Amino acid sequence: MPLRPWPWILIALASIVVFPQVSDIAVKFPNLNPQFVRDDLAFPAMLSYLPSGLLGMVIAALIAALMSTLSTHLNWGSSYIVNDLYHRFYKPLAGEKELVRVGQVSTFILMILGAGAALLMENAKQSFDIILQIGAGTGLLFILRWFWWRINATCEIVAMVVSFIVALVLTSDFADAMPFYQKLLVSVVVTNLAWIITALMSKPTDAGVLNSFYQKIKPYKAGWTPVIQSGIADGSISKEDVYQGKLSTEILMMLLGCFVIYGLLFGFGYLIYGNLPFAGSFIAGSLAIGFVMWRLWSKIGVK
Repeated sequence: MPLRPWPWILIALASIVVFPQVSDIAVKFPNLNPQFVRDDLAFPAMLSYLPSGLLGMVIAALIAALMSTLSTHLNWGSSYIVNDLYHRFYKPLAGEKELVRVGQVSTFILMILGAGAALLMENAKQSFDIILQIGAGTGLLFILRWFWWRINATCEIVAMVVSFIVALVLTSDFADAMPFYQKLLVSVVVTNLAWIITALMSKPTDAGVLNSFYQKIKPYKAGWTPVIQSGIADGSISKEDVYQGKLSTEILMMLLGCFVIYGLLFGFGYLIYGNLPFAGSFIAGSLAIGFVMWRLWSKIGVK
């Protein structure tokens, strides 16, 4: 994992050397429409230095990667529509053939909407900004759903829809003067308010599903106290099933894990550049932190 992004990083660094300014790309490709000469053209510009045979292989690989990503996200989006909306709320008794037809239609509609959104984008950064804003808005929900029993499927749907709408509004001309960090803050506040209100006002998930989830996952008990008490009362959860854990230690391990990943990432980067002292320091530090995590693992009571 720490090695995977380095081929992309090396190409990006090389493009800064070959094309120090965006205008240098225009000089290299004089017949290119000026509206397409932007920062995100650096990667395809670097491809022009590949020999013919290798260039064809790279282009074929890029097309395959693009199509796999497109098909994955279209199927993913369609699965939300079919399984989480249509089948769950609108028509629970729908047969397989009907669900397949709904999936086909929703895939086609999503493809058209995606193509339309792509035509409205002026560069790749706009789409990246939208993804960041959507992720910033829904990030807290996807973490807290493991810690609070009141978060349900309706909360997730509301969070995704609201964060997407907010992201579209903030990337329009309406918010051009707003700094990007403020846009992220607005997305976080609005989305979190929306799903928290939804959690408090919507119907809780079925008790049987909550009990089953707790027995399998054993989340930290503080946010699951009503579920635990109800399960113990009706016998579906035993006192032995209640996971005590150490939340502070678990959060510490999460932070240490981030240090391990980034330490290895930069460590292998220094190794690629031949800077052995820094490479050894980062990699050794990551291994040391990993050892600390291994020792902490035995203290949190995971069975």
